[in-house]
Amino acid sequence: MKIDILTLFPDMFQGVFSESIIKRAIEEKKVEINLVNFRDFTKDPHNKVDDTPYGGGAGMVLAPQPIFDCVKALRTEESKVILLTPDGEVYKQNRAYNLSKEKHLILICGHYEGFDERIRSICDLELSIGDYVLTGGEVASMAIVDSVVRLLPGVITEESHINDSFNNNLLDYPTYTKPRVYEGMEVPEVLLSGDHKKIAEYRYNESLKRTKERRPDLLDNQ
Repeated sequence: MKIDILTLFPDMFQGVFSESIIKRAIEEKKVEINLVNFRDFTKDPHNKVDDTPYGGGAGMVLAPQPIFDCVKALRTEESKVILLTPDGEVYKQNRAYNLSKEKHLILICGHYEGFDERIRSICDLELSIGDYVLTGGEVASMAIVDSVVRLLPGVITEESHINDSFNNNLLDYPTYTKPRVYEGMEVPEVLLSGDHKKIAEYRYNESLKRTKERRPDLLDNQ
């Protein structure tokens, strides 16, 4: 997979993509991630990428020209262009699975007061990571890249993400490791039984119980 991230602040990504699973996926050529500063595409003589909004109002608005030209330079028939915006589709695990099957993602990070409405016309999908507002789309793009890259074949074991929270609209079951007893709290006996059928039943029931208690809205989607 190839991922191009259009941003005015490429240095924000250095630590995130140079550690842990994403770093290993890049080194093993499971994914190629490019940070593209769309300021490099502006035709403004003063190197501007934004301007004041028509009709007045606070803040500055990203102009269409630099982003249009940047996307045109990167886009192929295999590309999916994604705009990160608070009014986009709320990002969920099933969307992460769908995106992990794409060959080329182009993520556009908005900034400042917003972006020229015409930029939406070159996008295939608009995503939001939650009902709150960030200073820009950079943090949102990091979250999306992290959630997608871990699902690529060979990045982590398939079993690790099959049992993730939100698969089958359930939260993950509780997990334990050694020691068997810690601060008076014991590991459930069934997990020590070696009976895989009973363990599977226990884990499903615990997932269902946790979902009912913490995210009953997920069960409405089943």
